[in-house]
Amino acid sequence: MTNPSPMLDTLDIVFLGTIGLGTVAWFARKQLFGRFSGASDSKSAASTATKTAPPIKRKERNFVKVMQDQGRRVIFFYGSQTGTAEDYAARMAKECSQNYGISAMTADIEDYDLTYLDTLPEDCLAFFVLATYGEGEPTDNAVEFWDHLTGDDVVFSEGDEDEKPLKNLRYVVFGLGNKTYEHYNAVARQVDQKLTALGATRIGERGEGDDDGSLEEDFLAWQENMWPAFCEALGVDESNVDKERTAVFSVEELETVDEESVYHGELGDKNQRHFDAKKPYPAKVTMHDLFSNSDRHCLHVDIDISESGFKYLTGDHVAIWPTNSEVEVQRLAGVLGMADKLDTIVMVKALDDTASKKYPFPVPSSYRSIFRHYLDINVAPTRPLLAGLAQFAPSEQGKAFLERLSKDKEEYKHVVADACRNLAEVLQLADGQTGAFSSIPFDYIVEGISRLQPRYYSISSSAMESPSVISATAVTLSYNPTTTPDRTVWGVGTNYLWALHQATYKDSDKGVYHPEYHVKGPRDAYFTDDVPRVPIHVRKSNFKLPRNPSVPVIMVGPGTGVAPFRGFVHERAFQKGHGKPVGTTLLFYGCRRSDEDFLYRDEWPGLFETLGGESRIITAFSREGAEKVYVQHRLRENAQQVWDLIDKQGAYIYVCGDAKHMAKDVQSSFIEFAQTYGGKDADQAEQYVKSLRSKGRYQEDVWS
Repeated sequence: MTNPSPMLDTLDIVFLGTIGLGTVAWFARKQLFGRFSGASDSKSAASTATKTAPPIKRKERNFVKVMQDQGRRVIFFYGSQTGTAEDYAARMAKECSQNYGISAMTADIEDYDLTYLDTLPEDCLAFFVLATYGEGEPTDNAVEFWDHLTGDDVVFSEGDEDEKPLKNLRYVVFGLGNKTYEHYNAVARQVDQKLTALGATRIGERGEGDDDGSLEEDFLAWQENMWPAFCEALGVDESNVDKERTAVFSVEELETVDEESVYHGELGDKNQRHFDAKKPYPAKVTMHDLFSNSDRHCLHVDIDISESGFKYLTGDHVAIWPTNSEVEVQRLAGVLGMADKLDTIVMVKALDDTASKKYPFPVPSSYRSIFRHYLDINVAPTRPLLAGLAQFAPSEQGKAFLERLSKDKEEYKHVVADACRNLAEVLQLADGQTGAFSSIPFDYIVEGISRLQPRYYSISSSAMESPSVISATAVTLSYNPTTTPDRTVWGVGTNYLWALHQATYKDSDKGVYHPEYHVKGPRDAYFTDDVPRVPIHVRKSNFKLPRNPSVPVIMVGPGTGVAPFRGFVHERAFQKGHGKPVGTTLLFYGCRRSDEDFLYRDEWPGLFETLGGESRIITAFSREGAEKVYVQHRLRENAQQVWDLIDKQGAYIYVCGDAKHMAKDVQSSFIEFAQTYGGKDADQAEQYVKSLRSKGRYQEDVWS
């Protein structure tokens, strides 16, 4: 199962006695799981053309001192898992300085000690741009701040007994979430409530973006009222501000360079010896196609982590860092008139010394490597970006087209968002001539396109059974948008994996078009002796089996939603094989056809034979009968057993897959069971299921 990128594509804790929720959360993360950083962009690069820069040191923890030293009045903290919140913070920081004349800085929230919030002067502002991840969880880089703010004893730097220690703090908050999830924007909402309770004053309305709708449009709409409130709070007269664009990055083409200092797609600091989210490990992989008699592909990927230093727990996620396809690299280079200079080495760095990252990606690097490895060139361009690029159109017609897209939300939705067109494709619509937009300064491209992020997959192996090999399950993604049915949009990450598969097994899928990828990686180091490698890191998850294996579990996972449950079933079978008592294990699995896309069909009989008793897999094949049958139908057919397991035996429920439809239908089924078999009314039944969630007995790993 993969948690897709915006473009397209919990832990059973039993404590005796009374203990605060903040302490529980801290203990769970720090002691049981550990923590990996969620910041995805590299913070290291080369400082000159001939010498690699030393690793960037952790910034001064007292952010107020940094602001005062730099003459800054506004700080934008971001809690980001996939880079979007970071992008939004950077965009607002630039607008703050450029449009309103107030100097600002962006800050990775984990780089500073936020106990100093009580010392921020009243004439300053703190922005919090916070994404919600998983089951109402903070992003990896915001965990320390979250644990402190939501803990039982919240102490700030002054350390006094004031019940309102943040009475001088003024702040703005924008949250990034998804309404199909149970805990929509929970992090931003709770941070807002907690800051207010501690005496802080929010400026303007709290913003909330919905990634299931249009996160970008929510963000833009919120700013329409936020900036006037911002100006009033800081005494800004907008009419007196010079709004001429200023560059964020400098770009220098290098004539001479020490080749050893150049980054050709390497991720992270070359001098760093350990691997983590900032420096992923290039792991050896083997893979095979799980589908038969199908026009689709589903890869089972085995990832060797024996020499990585990574450890994982069953139910965690593996992050795979893809590259962009060669066709998209060439498309963007062509429209920008850069096809003949792709191998030119450039140095790119932030012009603002207080920027959260001095270098946007590892540098020096070539234009080719930047397009291939570092920029998410497949993402849809934002309306503000198109507005800025319109001035570089070679014709009035092209300029008018880009300006119309930037101003007309419906036109933008139809032409760009719904069609999933990337920047190069949009520019081609404006003017199809090669090199038509060669006058666009490259710093515009660096500023306007977000960094290429890893794709996260639920781990489909058991850490007990297979501690040195991580398995993942990924269906190759391609589709034709309804607005442009003649175009095919290709998922970046899954088709990168398929390209690796094709390069390894050269006779696979002959004659069928798939995007070409440079699978050899930087300096051809990712494909040696016909053994492919992919850059990976491990992300901890709260999607965990009960610590007591004798507790029954009910798993619902159609399609690739079965991925983590393969790991769960393998783990319980392993435990049973080693003499441990294992409770009833029910797996509800659905797919199209038993002979087409039944994932791991050959494994289940042996696994459930080992588990024995009432443990079994219950299948739903949606296209084998006159009527479509889904997992929720099978749940209802087995309602009495399912209810008895939950209400009488304390079973845990796990749901993985589509959040918008399947997960909601499954939850409705459990609410129905509480009414039909538990004798509860509608409100009591709903509260019963909610209580299961709060106790960690109803867990979801879902996406939309």
